[in-house]
Amino acid sequence: MAVVEVTIAPMGTGTPSISHYVAHCHKVLEQATDLKHQLTPMSTIIEGDLDRILEVIRKMHEVPFAKGAQRVSTLIRVDDRRDKELTMAGKIKAVTEKLGNGGK
Repeated sequence: MAVVEVTIAPMGTGTPSISHYVAHCHKVLEQATDLKHQLTPMSTIIEGDLDRILEVIRKMHEVPFAKGAQRVSTLIRVDDRRDKELTMAGKIKAVTEKLGNGGK
């Protein structure tokens, strides 16, 4: 089980807004019902089997090209822990417990 952060950004599109590209990338991700995901203001976090995540990210990377972009920058950060189960919720819980105030 891995937790992966991905940012897919088309370049040279003639507009600074990329939200419609992000939305179309998320449509690909939503079809991968075996993966958990969370959209954040700056990236998307995906939880699941690493090979499967990378397979889906590859499909997501192609979306801006299909929508007319000539260049796409995709940043991927992988947290692949093998000594115990790794989840998005578990990572957040570990920090909030250490804050001692429930994260408030």
